[in-house]
Amino acid sequence: MAGNHGIAVGGGGIDVDYIGEIKVILQNHGDTSYELKAGDRIAQLILAKRQTHDAMEIDNLDETERGTH
Repeated sequence: MAGNHGIAVGGGGIDVDYIGEIKVILQNHGDTSYELKAGDRIAQLILAKRQTHDAMEIDNLDETERGTH
């Protein structure tokens, strides 16, 4: 759709605890209108592994060279 008609899909993320309807944002950057039909494939869902880490509280940080230049 993007290459042939100028239709772009707005990317985004879905929170792990979201349970509502999933909607797709499309933008027409082409010169003509484009009509979607039921059953058209308009987007992909990519599943990514969610990793969590335990946080550790510390009193101070070691000095670094960052910001000295």
